[in-house]
Amino acid sequence: MSPSCQEQKGKISAIIPILDAAHLLPPLVRQLQGLGEILLADGGSADSPKGGRLIQAPRGRGAQLAAGAAAASGEWLLFLHADTRLEPGWEAALLAAMRQPDRAHYFRFALDDTSRQARRLERAVAWRCRLLALPYGDQGLFLSRALYESLGGYRAMPLMEDVELVRRLGRGRLAPMAARAVTSAERWRQGGWARRSARNLLTLGLYFCGVPPERLARFYAAR
Repeated sequence: MSPSCQEQKGKISAIIPILDAAHLLPPLVRQLQGLGEILLADGGSADSPKGGRLIQAPRGRGAQLAAGAAAASGEWLLFLHADTRLEPGWEAALLAAMRQPDRAHYFRFALDDTSRQARRLERAVAWRCRLLALPYGDQGLFLSRALYESLGGYRAMPLMEDVELVRRLGRGRLAPMAARAVTSAERWRQGGWARRSARNLLTLGLYFCGVPPERLARFYAAR
């Protein structure tokens, strides 16, 4: 990698909200080692996460993401989930995205599963992003600190913090990247592909109908 590319990557802070995720982190942390910094926004883990600077935060993904961003020193912020892996080409995708500082960028969604159900879900997510401009947090989010701060950052919500932020961004300030973020399909394998997808859709619908995120979080956890 050329010195100029390395200098650009040094401006990036990766922020990962965690809760008892030490067993998930090593592959992702290894991928991110060349970035400027890695911050683990911990909501009170009982394990011992390693691989980045530990930031203590109130439990709840929105609060953890906000705390990580507040502690970050980079000019660009990369928000990722602990069970995500990035496919080859992700570094070039980030560098290309940095040429559009007025937009937030997200990865294309993929699952680490070879089943037909996984491919159907990937197509459904692509449709949701294309028609509704609604990427979720498991697709990552990459944006300049200036844009993030102009929005007011993540809200301290127990659920739907990702949807709430991208709705504030709006379609005109969202752009997909060429690389894919591969998410663990374990939740769908355990909960049932159709059942989990239906409940995710129901949760989103209830949020759009005005149900408070605190009630949605209880509903989501009850499954």
